[in-house]
Amino acid sequence: MAKLIHFLPPLFLIFQTISAQTPSVAPAPTGPTNITKVLEKAGQFTTFIKLLKATQVADRINSQLNNSNQGLTIFAPTDNAFSSLKAGTLNSISSQDQLQLLQFHILPTLYTMSQFQTASNPLHTQAGNSDDGEYPLNVTTSGNQVNVTTGVVDTTVSNTIYTDNQLAVYQVDKVLLPMALFGQPPTAAPAEAPAPTKPEKNVRASDSPSGSTSDTSVNASSAVGLNSQKVKGVTFIVAFVANIVVSCLWL
Repeated sequence: MAKLIHFLPPLFLIFQTISAQTPSVAPAPTGPTNITKVLEKAGQFTTFIKLLKATQVADRINSQLNNSNQGLTIFAPTDNAFSSLKAGTLNSISSQDQLQLLQFHILPTLYTMSQFQTASNPLHTQAGNSDDGEYPLNVTTSGNQVNVTTGVVDTTVSNTIYTDNQLAVYQVDKVLLPMALFGQPPTAAPAEAPAPTKPEKNVRASDSPSGSTSDTSVNASSAVGLNSQKVKGVTFIVAFVANIVVSCLWL
């Protein structure tokens, strides 16, 4: 027993020494919010990240998040959403319009999923004031589902990528195309055509009212008969005068 008691203290001391030398795991630094890092961590947003960087929208978002208390909501289209666009869609618009397209995916207000249920349409986006009808973005809810419509595209929020007390990032499976850039302008209502007029019928002899043909024939016959009587009268007078002239010559 004496040997056992003598042996225990060294083991206890060794255990204390090892424990003292093992460092505790430090919590990961939070750091400033960075939208590109949020999207990179989520994956499948490569195209959206490239556009955010190319237009410097990513820098503006990060600056706003870290230098103000204003919240933001971002609808992030997946790579498949961009792949589903018609070929040449992004190249068909100018760089300024591409900027407007990206800003159309950003709301200058923080919306939680539950707050979409009471949101007033149209929602304001960073692409402009939606009240003027240029960049309308509307949301409707059905239970926990949030539907987004632009007038050109209808989609749903399929996932919450990130959320804190200042930023909410939601996944959408379609690129939100604004009416101002990709919609057809409303066509004016066609003017009322004047009421069609009845075409005048060509009256044929067979369609003429009863008696009209016979009246015309009677009038024509009367005119011929009158002309014939005039000719006969003139002939009689000429013959009478000629006889008088001959008689005078014989005398």
